[in-house]
Amino acid sequence: MNARFDPAVNALLNAHDHPLRKEIDMLRSIILGVDRSIEEGVKWNAASFRTHEWFATLNGPKQVKEPMLILHAGAKAKGLVLKDRIPDPEGLIKWLGTDRARIAFRNATDITSNKNALRAIISAWVKLI
Repeated sequence: MNARFDPAVNALLNAHDHPLRKEIDMLRSIILGVDRSIEEGVKWNAASFRTHEWFATLNGPKQVKEPMLILHAGAKAKGLVLKDRIPDPEGLIKWLGTDRARIAFRNATDITSNKNALRAIISAWVKLI
C-alpha cells in the first residue's frame, strides 16, 4: 500500500469492498506519483485528488463497470477551457465539456500500459487549473 494513500479513502474503499479496488489503488498510486503537491481525500463519496483545488475523482462505490477517472476544474464551474490544451497522444480522454473529461480503462493491464500517458495528462491538467 502506498504511504501517501489517505486513511479516509482507504476506509471508504474498505467499507464498500469495492470490486475494482486493485485498479483504483493502481490509479491512486499513479496520480499521487505525478507531483508531491497532489493530495487525496474523500470528496463526492469517492477517492478524489487536489492541489489547491479538487481536480480528479475515481470510481465511487456504485461505479463498478470499469476503472474510471473524471477530471474536472473543481467543485464549481470557473469557465476554464481545458479541451484541446491537454496532450493526449494515446486518445485516453473523452471530453464531457470544455473543463471536464473522463478517462476509462478496460482493466489493470490497460492501466499499466497507459501509465505514462496518464501521468502526462494529470501533470498538464494540474498546471492548467
